[in-house]
Amino acid sequence: MSLLSNLSPAAGSTHYRKRVGRGIGSGLGGWSGKGGKGQTQRSGGSIRRGFEGGQTPLHRRLPKFGFTNVAFATKHEIVNLGQLEKLSGEVSPETLKAAGLIHGTRVKVLGQGEIKKALTVKAHMFSESAKKAIEAAGGKIEILK
Repeated sequence: MSLLSNLSPAAGSTHYRKRVGRGIGSGLGGWSGKGGKGQTQRSGGSIRRGFEGGQTPLHRRLPKFGFTNVAFATKHEIVNLGQLEKLSGEVSPETLKAAGLIHGTRVKVLGQGEIKKALTVKAHMFSESAKKAIEAAGGKIEILK
């Protein structure tokens, strides 16, 4: 029968509290395990990412250039010739969407892979290698607006 006076935690479930700053013999005397002097040993003394001690940070010293029009950029979905090989007849953005190859509406065909069928491919953009490969296989390309 266990009494309240006999209760103790399970073996291995507790450990001793670290007593810092109680002399050099404890191993955690002196600076209490916080290293050297200055800002980083103080409580709350973390230095933010990119801070260079008051010197102008690198990301502000480097020149800024260019412009990326993210809001109005036209995004094309990529389809390779190897994926077109699985289809037959006329290939358009609607048939690509039905086949699950794209999700959007604008398509660019790239020349990776091989095509042996004569397909009529309708897309918004073609790479030069894709144009040559489709026409070499006896197919036609149509550029959509």
